[in-house]
Amino acid sequence: MSQITDPLLLTAPPDLSDPRRYTEDGIEEVWRRLRATHPVFLTRRPHADDYWSVLGHDPAARVLKDAAAFSSAGGMRLDAEPVSNAAAAGKMLIVTDPPRHGGIRRVINSAFTPRMVGRLNDTIRQTAAEVIEAALDQGDVDFAQVAARLPVSVISDMLGVPRADWDLMLKLTMIAFGADENAGTDPQRIAEAHTELLVYYDNLLARRRRDPQEDIVSALAHGTVDGAPLTDEEVLLNCNGLISGGNETTRHATIGGLLAFLRAPDQWARLRAEPELLPSAVQEILRFTSPALHVLRTARREVDLGGHRIRPGDQVAVWLPAANRDEAVFADPDRFDIARSPNRHLTFATGTHFCLGSALATSELTIFFEEFLARVGQVAPRGAPRRMQSNLIWGFTSLPVTLTRLATPSR
Repeated sequence: MSQITDPLLLTAPPDLSDPRRYTEDGIEEVWRRLRATHPVFLTRRPHADDYWSVLGHDPAARVLKDAAAFSSAGGMRLDAEPVSNAAAAGKMLIVTDPPRHGGIRRVINSAFTPRMVGRLNDTIRQTAAEVIEAALDQGDVDFAQVAARLPVSVISDMLGVPRADWDLMLKLTMIAFGADENAGTDPQRIAEAHTELLVYYDNLLARRRRDPQEDIVSALAHGTVDGAPLTDEEVLLNCNGLISGGNETTRHATIGGLLAFLRAPDQWARLRAEPELLPSAVQEILRFTSPALHVLRTARREVDLGGHRIRPGDQVAVWLPAANRDEAVFADPDRFDIARSPNRHLTFATGTHFCLGSALATSELTIFFEEFLARVGQVAPRGAPRRMQSNLIWGFTSLPVTLTRLATPSR
């Protein structure tokens, strides 16, 4: 167990790794106070590894950009199972350092042919329209369920899952990533869902090795890194990473974005009056909701960060939502402002590990809210939102609302 000492640390800030902190509103004020006094600080834990927290925007960007000093191969989240981390390091994109990281990334990117991108845009538009129309027909809905279907459909299409299996993917991913209220955080049900997903993609991989199609599983099945093909294990690990990354940011940004509009109705009215602001509104949704709570790095060498000496082997957690509300970078950062410019948010990280799916997630959010504006007249809350208990995803399990159709829909 790693224990770190630092004579410059004068107080004991709270342990931000406690997932219970994120089930209620108010963490923004905790981040604000900590940024003012401890933009970089140490947490000592008697029963787990010590770790550094980074809350300021500039030190966060420095850690994320400096892959030579801060490695991803030690794991991308706090308290992950060490055996699992070791098994995935150098094989799964998000826990692989350069130069191999670039090779895996190129294989995945090779699947994004013009025809595939066109197909995905059609999937986004069609699915967004379908889920919004179904929600309007129902009226009283849990928007967390409404928002879940679009990203699952898109990532399933990308990976090559037949449309007939998209509902199965929705069910399994909701359980596997802790967003299903019925399953909750039951570790057995979560593990079973992950296993079912891996078995499904193992079978899909076998089919794509025999008969490649225009999808990411085929690209991984037939791609090479450093002249060698990827193993089945490497393909499945990267499928799992893409399923998680392709779902979590878009789903929770969509839910959190609607909640932000409900709490700032002037911004919703402005967007309806000035739809040309939608691109900047989407960037503000991404900044304001920041679904990925933290990303982890491991120091490779001694580094001075915020006046503290980080030693080789130290764990460093970058808290992205806190960095995205840094007053030194964002004016009035706790205000939801759809015209905010510039907007240098770190929701997709930065540097070598800048999110592979950032453009796709942006397209999903843009098209979803385009369709929403064109079809929905009024949105009214009908219950309190419920947040996930997680230190990895700052998201929601429920947002009950009533949707009313626009008197004269423009679609």
